[in-house]
Amino acid sequence: MTVSGASHLHFDFSALAPAEVYKLVAGVVVPRPVAWVGTLGGGGHVNLAPYSFFGLMGSDPAVVAFGPGDRADGTPKDTALNIGRGGEFTVNLVSLDLAPVMNATAIDFPYELGEPETLGVALAPGVRVRVPRVAQSPASLECREVRTVVIGRTRVILGEVLGLHLRADAVQNLERHHVETAALDLVGRMGGRGTYTRTRDTFSLDRLTYAAWQARQEEAEVQAQD
Repeated sequence: MTVSGASHLHFDFSALAPAEVYKLVAGVVVPRPVAWVGTLGGGGHVNLAPYSFFGLMGSDPAVVAFGPGDRADGTPKDTALNIGRGGEFTVNLVSLDLAPVMNATAIDFPYELGEPETLGVALAPGVRVRVPRVAQSPASLECREVRTVVIGRTRVILGEVLGLHLRADAVQNLERHHVETAALDLVGRMGGRGTYTRTRDTFSLDRLTYAAWQARQEEAEVQAQD
C-alpha cells in the first residue's frame, strides 16, 4: 500500500493475496446485481446457484457475463461444468422476497443433489432453452454460452440472451417495451459477508446534449458576472 495523492491510498494487487483483493474490489464495485443461475446437471437435475460477479455487457445482441469462480482446489464449480456440457443456462433475477432462498442455494450441496427440489424452489419450463427458470423470479433470462474466458483462477462465462420472461405487472408499456423496474423489487450485493441492498431508492439525471451543456455553461457565466 502506498499513498496516492493527499487523500487516497494505492493498493498494488500484485503484492496482495487473492482474499485481500476480493475484499477490496467487492467493497467498492457496488451494487452488483445477483445472477441466480440455473443449469442442467449430468443426471438431468437442475443446479441453481447465485453469483454477484455479474453484469449486462451489451444489447445487440444482448450479452451477459458472470464469474462463477473455481473451487479451492482449482476445479470448476457445478455451474461451469454444466454450462461447459450443454451451453445453456438461465439467469433469474432476485426480488427481495426471494433473497432468503437464493442465499440458501449458495450452500455447497453435493453435485448430484439439486437445489430446487432440496429447497422447494418451484420451476417453470424454458422456451428457447432446455433449462427451466425459477417460476417466482420476476425476470429470467434464457441464455446460451458464447465463450468462457479463463484468466488465472478467474473464470468468466459470456452468454447471449435468447429470451426474457418478465412478470406482466412490471411491463409499463407493452408496445414501447418499457419496464417498471421498481415493480421487480430486485436486490443487489454490497461488499462481502452477505450484505445486500434494495433497488427502489433511485434518482434520475437527464443526459444532456452538447448544445444543452453549452447553454448551461453560458448561463452560469452570465450569472457569475451579475
